[in-house]
Amino acid sequence: MKDGKKCILIADDDRQICDILRILLSSEGYTVIITDNGKQAAEMASDEVDLYLLDINMPGQTGIEAAEEIRKKYETPIVFLTACSGESDKIIGFSVGADDYIVKPFSNAELLMRVRAILRRNAAFSCAVKDNCIVIGDLVLDCDRQTAVKNEEEIPLTYTEFQILKLLATNRKKIFSPDNLYESIWNDNAIGNDAIMVHIKNIRKKLGDSSRNPIYIKTAWGKGYYID
Repeated sequence: MKDGKKCILIADDDRQICDILRILLSSEGYTVIITDNGKQAAEMASDEVDLYLLDINMPGQTGIEAAEEIRKKYETPIVFLTACSGESDKIIGFSVGADDYIVKPFSNAELLMRVRAILRRNAAFSCAVKDNCIVIGDLVLDCDRQTAVKNEEEIPLTYTEFQILKLLATNRKKIFSPDNLYESIWNDNAIGNDAIMVHIKNIRKKLGDSSRNPIYIKTAWGKGYYID
């Protein structure tokens, strides 16, 4: 937070886009920080930033590389804002920890809606008041701190990954299709199975789980995912 306002860091080498975003987001009461390259975005990352809007193709360091650097220290929401619209581009974006992916050209209304939704969800999780934990075998989800602990070791989940895990854990044995999961987490129409599949793969990898014989997130083939 800066001056009591939510802080959004934008990294894009298109000056016109940056000017539009600065005016749009500032008018909504956000503090806006702008840079034109990924390297500087990663260097400017801090606890004071509430959301990162990253272009992918930038000089010096790409948005993907910047996101990887940011994710080493922070779980702050990351949104890619890019002209790269292919499914493979989205898979790469989500695989490095992105929470959303907005394709250029975009409408101002859509961008604001997504920014508000992500910040609202993140604030709700950060300000959790429930004093409870969810136990899944040797895995403990701390709903107060929004962390996952396995064998007394904290697992570095992004807040989106935690939301997916918590949703499945609080609805034991209920099968969620990839579209159900996407719509529940993003509160938006699903864009396909790829985003959720990548997140599930990342969660399993972090938990040391096997996709063939998983302990935590099970696969109901042709239907979706669930936790016993």
